[in-house]
Amino acid sequence: MRKRTLTPSCPALLLLALSLAAFGTLCVLRGAPMADLLVYRAEGAAVVHGTDLYGFTVTEWHLPATYPPFAAILFVPAVWLPVPVLKALFLAGNVLLLATLVALSARLASRPLRPAPLCAATALALWLEPVFQTLLFGQINLALACLVLWDLTRPAGARAKGVALGMAAGLKLTPAVFMAYLLVRGRVREAATAGAAFAGTVALGAVLLPSASADFWTRRLYETGRVGKAWIVDNQSLRGLVARALGDPAPGLAWAPVAVVVAVVGLGLAARARRESYGILLTAGTALLVCPISWTHHWVWCVPLLAVLLAEGRARTAVLVALVFTARTMWLVPHEGARDLQLPWWQQPLAAAYPLLALGLLVSYDSVAGRCAPAPASGPR
Repeated sequence: MRKRTLTPSCPALLLLALSLAAFGTLCVLRGAPMADLLVYRAEGAAVVHGTDLYGFTVTEWHLPATYPPFAAILFVPAVWLPVPVLKALFLAGNVLLLATLVALSARLASRPLRPAPLCAATALALWLEPVFQTLLFGQINLALACLVLWDLTRPAGARAKGVALGMAAGLKLTPAVFMAYLLVRGRVREAATAGAAFAGTVALGAVLLPSASADFWTRRLYETGRVGKAWIVDNQSLRGLVARALGDPAPGLAWAPVAVVVAVVGLGLAARARRESYGILLTAGTALLVCPISWTHHWVWCVPLLAVLLAEGRARTAVLVALVFTARTMWLVPHEGARDLQLPWWQQPLAAAYPLLALGLLVSYDSVAGRCAPAPASGPR
């Protein structure tokens, strides 16, 4: 009788199983509140019952609806399921989306993964703080990143390229920055397709939810305070960094010029990036920096960033990035009540680890790209 040997995928599958088991145990111990998922379910219920979509709050944190009406329409099926079942399905779905994001990140880096390394990478990526928080809160960040990355990494001239990006922007407005990326890259047709898809989501919302659409696009969109307090350590955008550094909860004049400069520089670098992967990552980083609020779980773009760094052999930088996104330093500083605004100077970098890392990579981009980028392709796509 022949002795059975372990296939190469067995250790990777075991690692993934252990990682998921550990995460599941933590969810049980912490209760897995999935507060954002409960907001999505309440949005779907508002659509089904015809109640005010932007007039409710749910959970002990009194969270309101903040997404466009199109998102609420897609959340309707969540109403049909009991909350425990919905949480389990959402958790499983997000794990699958994480594996998809890892695969898409490898495609972005031109290093397709076999099943074994894909399982191992998914198991490790689960513990990156933005990914961990996304699963714990029941967020849709992984779905949005997958839609955007899948669309942008499709072959040039692929049918309906741009539609998935437009739908992502219809769900949550921030992916719309990638339309600007397509424009500055001269890819007008793709940008127009994405814009048309986004307009379609707005139109669908207006037809099915006319009152909510009017409320959102004329009023709620501009009430940034509905999303949350911009100065707390949860917010890893430039606005949060500046607010905490100055001890000012509303640093408008101090933050806005910095955000404008970063937006111009970031999109300018993306426009002339000699690799598609660089352009996409520059755009994602710029968006996360200049948005008024970028919660820690919005930074799931660390997954494709790590993939590109590893594919280029920049192991030291990859280790640094991985450490920043697993260290959870923002949660180590005092942040109860208004203590976020009273941090001493030496705690400020700990409270703003993600934007400082992104700014550092932005500043060093030219030297890095100059060393390892090939000649640019001729002509816009």
